Amino acid sequence: MKTPRFWQKNGIFPTLLTPLGWVYGAATQLRLRLGKPRKCKAKVICIGNITAGGVGKTPVAMAMAEQYIKAGKKVFFVTRGYKGKLKNIVVNLERHTAAETGDEARLLAGVAPTIIAPRRELGAEKAMRLGAEIIIMDDGFQNPTLHKDLSFLIIDGGFGFGNCRPVPSGPLRESLSKGLARADAAVIIGSDKQNIRPLLGSLPVFEGQICPEPIPDAQTINAIAFAGIGRPGKFYASLKECGVNVIAEHDFPDHHFYTESDLQNLMDEAQEKGAVLYTTAKAFVKIPAALRPHFRVLEISIKWKDEAALADFVFSRI
Repeated sequence: MKTPRFWQKNGIFPTLLTPLGWVYGAATQLRLRLGKPRKCKAKVICIGNITAGGVGKTPVAMAMAEQYIKAGKKVFFVTRGYKGKLKNIVVNLERHTAAETGDEARLLAGVAPTIIAPRRELGAEKAMRLGAEIIIMDDGFQNPTLHKDLSFLIIDGGFGFGNCRPVPSGPLRESLSKGLARADAAVIIGSDKQNIRPLLGSLPVFEGQICPEPIPDAQTINAIAFAGIGRPGKFYASLKECGVNVIAEHDFPDHHFYTESDLQNLMDEAQEKGAVLYTTAKAFVKIPAALRPHFRVLEISIKWKDEAALADFVFSRI
């Protein structure tokens, strides 16, 4: 979902929605309290957050998996496959479409075997039968069905916790204090523009930047940029930082599945303006293969402020 602007500050809308926020927060805590987490033999790492909207969980989960794969561990992802049609499957990139798996599951499957399972404990059982040593949950911090051996709280440094109110009066999926109490460490993505660190207390904190890969001859490119993510402004800013001249921006809902009409309109605009179409990896996997030559994807990677410290922490705990 695209985050409402009023989530960033207090005002009339957050105040009016406060009673609904109380109900939402209470429901989350009740679900967590009644849950009976199942412990499995494989080690489970949760990459989660306590705010609605995109914070960079999937790139962090992929980077974490790559570390364990390099160490010789057999890694599996378990995810709910948000907006995908298929459930309880191992993603097959050759057979399954993005509409069947959801966009995030398809990205994860490019790094390690990925199981789509709304019931995460059943997904973990399937992963163990297939030989998993490490299971990484992309999202699931508020899911009480599977015991986590290590939980990372991912925080957008530019957004922080917004107005610190629960959904729908603010961005929080649960109270800040209760969420922080269950986390083992926090990862701040991007510069800490919201003075987040003092709110985290004694929680170990790691910092990373989602960095775009260099674009050859970027200054010569006029681009039409489009994205269906929680905070599309970050994507447009990254393109501009690469030196690309972004002449138009088009926002779509988070996890949007692009119709033939959507894509044709974008291609027509690009042809009319003599521009190149740029989008995110999450959007690109949902574009039909026959049309992909008309689009370019901004490749990104995580750059850690202290990668050695993060690796020491992770491998000492798992």
